Amino acid sequence: MPDLKQMRVLVSATSYGKSDPGLIRDLESQVGQVIYNQTGKPLKSADLAKMVEGVDGFIAGVDVIDRAALEHADRLKVIARYGVGVDNVDLAYARERGIVVTNTPGANSVSVAEMSIALMLDLARPIPDAIAATRQGNWPRSNGWTLEGKTVGLLGFGAIGRAAAVRLRAFDCRVLAYDPYPDRAFADKVGVELAGMDAILPECDFVSLHLPLLPETRGLVNAGFLAKMKAGSYLVNTARGELVNDADLADAIRSRHLAGAGLDVFAVEPPPADNPLLSLPQVIVTPHMSAHTDGATNRMGWMALENCLAVLRGGKPTHPVA
Repeated sequence: MPDLKQMRVLVSATSYGKSDPGLIRDLESQVGQVIYNQTGKPLKSADLAKMVEGVDGFIAGVDVIDRAALEHADRLKVIARYGVGVDNVDLAYARERGIVVTNTPGANSVSVAEMSIALMLDLARPIPDAIAATRQGNWPRSNGWTLEGKTVGLLGFGAIGRAAAVRLRAFDCRVLAYDPYPDRAFADKVGVELAGMDAILPECDFVSLHLPLLPETRGLVNAGFLAKMKAGSYLVNTARGELVNDADLADAIRSRHLAGAGLDVFAVEPPPADNPLLSLPQVIVTPHMSAHTDGATNRMGWMALENCLAVLRGGKPTHPVA
């Protein structure tokens, strides 16, 4: 069996072990050296290239893990993604180099689903504006929507979409869902109606995105998509910023075809100051915080750690991607 005490592991995920120090103790007790990302933010390709030399295992955040960085990985055996998405990883080159890539499916599903619903609630009831006004000494009479009886469309019915559906049904929402490979048994069990995307859009008061970033989903939410949405409805995105054409969404809100949007993700993060959505009061924006909860980070941490150590020991990880 390989000697883990002769191995070095790079941890770039900035929240690793923050709410469960046992993750740090466990990793440091098993391998020879652990190198941490001290920048407090995801690593760019050039930064990663400097850190990955001589590293055997890599517990990775949302860094840019491209060919240029991986060319410097002279000993790397595993990239254990601390999360689900692998669109920032050059999977083809990793495969060519014999580097195993893993992820942590389902670890943050509940947290992201809860964030999606939090954004819906903030859009339905102008809570941020009411807080600001009250602190300024005002006492506004603010009207809003109940979620009860509203129709919510979930585009993507994987682990996060299913978690959102269960919670939305508890709000007594009518829930419609689209997925190219839907779990029909689960949908029937919780009372979700499966339908095509074009059938869902005009029916829903809220449309929530839970699709992966793929060539066919990049820029999916464009002018044509938005025109099909119900007048006065809201868009929520906790999936990937690249799914949305920001300029088209801003136009749809300015024209009042859409009432607003709740966005936790952007194609460029942080979004530049001239992003048209930032200046619209009908848009709630948050800094990609959906998965930043104790429950999600702990589950992601333990799953990533187990995947990483399994490969370093010469075994098979539980959640291989490539």
